[in-house]
Amino acid sequence: MVIGSTNIISSLPLKSSFHSSLPIPRSSSSSSSSSSSYPPSKSSFLFFPKKPNFSPTRLSKISPVFLNQKKKKKGGQLQICRQSSFNSQSPQDPPLTSSSSSSLSEENVGSNGGGNGGGGEERDWTTSFLLFSFWAALLYYVFFLAPDQTPVTDLYFLKKLLNLKGDDGFEMNQVLVALWYIMGLWPLVYSMLLLPTARSSKSKIPVWPFVILSFFGGAYALIPYFVLWMPPAPPVEESELRRWPLNFLESKLTAGITMAAGLGIIVYAGLSGGEVWTEFFQYFRGSKFIHVTSIDFTLLSTFAPFWVYNDMTARKWDDKGYWLLPVSLIPFLGPALYLLLRPSLPVAPTSSSSDDV
Repeated sequence: MVIGSTNIISSLPLKSSFHSSLPIPRSSSSSSSSSSSYPPSKSSFLFFPKKPNFSPTRLSKISPVFLNQKKKKKGGQLQICRQSSFNSQSPQDPPLTSSSSSSLSEENVGSNGGGNGGGGEERDWTTSFLLFSFWAALLYYVFFLAPDQTPVTDLYFLKKLLNLKGDDGFEMNQVLVALWYIMGLWPLVYSMLLLPTARSSKSKIPVWPFVILSFFGGAYALIPYFVLWMPPAPPVEESELRRWPLNFLESKLTAGITMAAGLGIIVYAGLSGGEVWTEFFQYFRGSKFIHVTSIDFTLLSTFAPFWVYNDMTARKWDDKGYWLLPVSLIPFLGPALYLLLRPSLPVAPTSSSSDDV
């Protein structure tokens, strides 16, 4: 213990007062001599305080605790000696990070799906499941539960509407004729609503096959796409708007002709007398063809306001055209009026121009 203490104390800086205050033990042979010189030989001391040779590196090897207590005053501030092994960090060392904060950041990244990739967005399949269930129940009703009391009459009506039957003197019901022709305009309206702004960017399912099938199956062919639809729509390039079919579907001339044709058909059905409407309701209760077609018209009128709103938000016109949303509840005329008044679709720069930049 004495040796260890002497090593520590011998390396500490000592003031001159400490040197003078130590007693000077002398040997017995030299106690009587008055000519003994100071300092005496080292053998006469248990330890002899050497000249302070302060070295922070040396102190750091002996006792780092002393270096934590050793502070220098510089510029009015206390600074810890940088040579200490307990110092915080040298400029050459890599930055230190907390393991807990890094683990939390990894958990946050994992929960968000990975930053800008957008993988954290998960599709809510509840609406799709309910819509698919509705479509399945609808098909079951059409094939098994819908009234089918006049199959021969239905075939005759279909041939007359397709002009496959010559003039035999039978006058078709005006409301039925109007329903038939306006059902040919509904797929065009949905093409103008779905093809530009209701395409799916997160799935490889195109919309155009369902639009083509809607000319034959109406809403019964469109609902499967509504189930599989995954927004948002991909951006539309300016060159794409100049090609078929978007140049035709975005044209105001197309929207105007569709609006005028639909208005004329509805006026034609509205001007028919009460007897014609009574006859039509009798056909609806017994004819499967007229019953299913009427349900198709109702479904297309019901889904149209949603796709009007979707197209409106894609064009960033919901702040000015919001008044058209209640108008779109009017069967056919409301969506047709929106198509006539809607602004142009915002386009993305073409790929060639973006490559040049």
